[in-house]
Amino acid sequence: MLHLFALCLLVSTNDVLVSAQAVPQTIQLQSRIAPAAATLRRRALNPVTVPLADFFLGTDLQWFGNITVGTPPQNVSVVFDTGSSTLEFASTLCATCSNQVQFDSKKSSTFVDGGDTSTITFSTGVGVDPVVGDNYQLTLRSGTDTVAVGGLSAPATDLFLITKQTAKFDINPFSGIQGMSARAQGFFAGLVQQGLPSLFSLYVTPKAVGNAELTIGGIDTTKFKGALTYASIPADAGDTWSLESPQLSVNGKTTSVLKAKRNIIFDSGTSNVLFPTATANAIYALISEKITPHTAEPGTYGIACDLISTLPAVIDIEFTAQDGSPFNLTIPSSELSVGPFTADPTVCQTLINAFDGLSLVGGRSEPDFLASGSDSYWHIRSLFKHYYSVWDVSKQRIGFAAV
Repeated sequence: MLHLFALCLLVSTNDVLVSAQAVPQTIQLQSRIAPAAATLRRRALNPVTVPLADFFLGTDLQWFGNITVGTPPQNVSVVFDTGSSTLEFASTLCATCSNQVQFDSKKSSTFVDGGDTSTITFSTGVGVDPVVGDNYQLTLRSGTDTVAVGGLSAPATDLFLITKQTAKFDINPFSGIQGMSARAQGFFAGLVQQGLPSLFSLYVTPKAVGNAELTIGGIDTTKFKGALTYASIPADAGDTWSLESPQLSVNGKTTSVLKAKRNIIFDSGTSNVLFPTATANAIYALISEKITPHTAEPGTYGIACDLISTLPAVIDIEFTAQDGSPFNLTIPSSELSVGPFTADPTVCQTLINAFDGLSLVGGRSEPDFLASGSDSYWHIRSLFKHYYSVWDVSKQRIGFAAV
């Protein structure tokens, strides 16, 4: 804690001359603790930018960057995931993590073993293939250690070491996931306590463009055009980044199904778009009757690849800005295909998967505001490439601007 020192001089109030024989006056030193707000102002941290690499597997899937963990620091690559709230990464305790860089807790003098074990099952996967049962599952062991991002360090940060993972994670070029939920937690909370502004910004780009980045604690105004449009997340959203949408439209048209209000979840850790079956069917009906369920992979849809370029497929999702005005976020036609199915390269998978009976979001319990059966939507690849996004934890809002 910063201390300011004040000198308090005790003197006589009598207006008289002091002789050479006068008794020396006593100077008392008294410490004063600065108010917390003043302390934060003096110690405020500057924003940092983390370069992001593009995990490209026929299409843009994920963007990930480096953090360091431990003393001395060990590099750990993670997806900065707005759909979860914890930090978990591959460790030398994991015999099934051979394709990822593994953190060795024995080499860190600041690591503290928490001793708790748990299993986390994800409801969305790394690629565009659907989740079936528990094929995306991690076994974890708790602990704490120093975590640093872009040179900013947060000691005693809660984390989880992956001790076992299912085979679906083998393709990952990154070691884990850093949750960036709507409530500051983990290393981010530690940095906010040190004076870092409680917001972060994402600039994710197609592989051909490159130079994707995450700015923690600030906004890079050189990466977008015009002004940011902000919308408030619902008061009951908890840790979940979401916005309420009054309607969807496809190629300028809508239907009674698409006019229903729904909560849209913004999840940077999910590669595909997920809607309940009725919504997915209504969207595809306005694009082409030739887009049909792909029975070999339940939940997916497909169409002959040679037809993709002929189909207009502009999807507008309406939201309400903080000033009350409506605005749209648009998925362009170029995002309709996520590439050919492996078993039949003549058929291309389309961007929206049907996903019903939601029970988990990023491995966590379903938020209360979705439990009533509200429609919902996850995305990263198809929308974020076209917008600069600001995730303002302190003001509980998300901002968007065209890039």
